[in-house]
Amino acid sequence: MGRSPPDILMASRRQAPTRRLTTRKLSARFDPAVFLANAGIGKTIHEYAPKAAIFSQGEIADSVFYIQKGRVRLSVVSKQGKEAVLGLFGPGDFMGEGCIASDQPIRMATATATTPCSALKIEKRQMLRTLHAQHEFSDVFVAYLVARNSRTQEDLVDQLFNSSEKRLARALFLLANFGKDRSEKMVPSISQETLAEMIGTTRSRVNFFMNRFKKLGLIEYNGGLLVHSSLLSVVLHD
Repeated sequence: MGRSPPDILMASRRQAPTRRLTTRKLSARFDPAVFLANAGIGKTIHEYAPKAAIFSQGEIADSVFYIQKGRVRLSVVSKQGKEAVLGLFGPGDFMGEGCIASDQPIRMATATATTPCSALKIEKRQMLRTLHAQHEFSDVFVAYLVARNSRTQEDLVDQLFNSSEKRLARALFLLANFGKDRSEKMVPSISQETLAEMIGTTRSRVNFFMNRFKKLGLIEYNGGLLVHSSLLSVVLHD
C-alpha cells in the first residue's frame, strides 16, 4: 500500500537535518595551517621590533611561539655571564615548546627578534588541548620536533669534531637554507659576533675565515651576504 503525499513530505523533513549535520561536519575540518596563521581562543599574534625580547631566560614557561615572519635568535647565558647562541629561527619554526614538558617550568633560553618579527603565541593549555584533539596538528608538531632534534645532534657532532672553519661554512649553509635547493642563496643579515657565538669561536677568527671565503669566491657581498654552493667544498674537505 503506497504512502500518501503528507507521509512522504514528513519523511523528507525528517531526513533533512542529517544532510545539514554532514555539511557542518565537513566544513569544520581542522587545518593546521589556518590554526597557526590566525589568532583565536588561547592564541594571540604579536609584533616585535629588532632586538626586542620575545621571551627571556628564567621567565615562567607558559606558552609556545610560532614564527610567522622574521628572524629570531635563541641564546643562553651561563652563571658566569657568558652568552652562547643556540640558533637562529625563521618562519615556520616553533619556540618555547619545552613548556609542554612538565619538568621545564621556566624558560631555559632567551628569544630575541633580529628583524621585524611576527609570532603567534599559543597558551600552554590551548597547545596541549589542540595536540590531544587534532591529530593533523600533532603530526605537524611531532615532525617538526623530530627534525629539530636531528639538527641538534648534527650541531653537537659539528661542534665536537669539526674545525671552526668547517663550522662556519656549515652555519652559513644552514642560514642560507641550502638544503632546499642548490642555487646561490642570500644569508639573512647577521653580525660576525653572532656567527662567532653560534660556532664557538672568536669574532677575529670568523673575520679571518670570511675574508678567506671571499678571496676564494665562495661568498660575496652584494647588498648582503651571498653564499655560493661551492662553499660546500669546505664542509666536505677532510
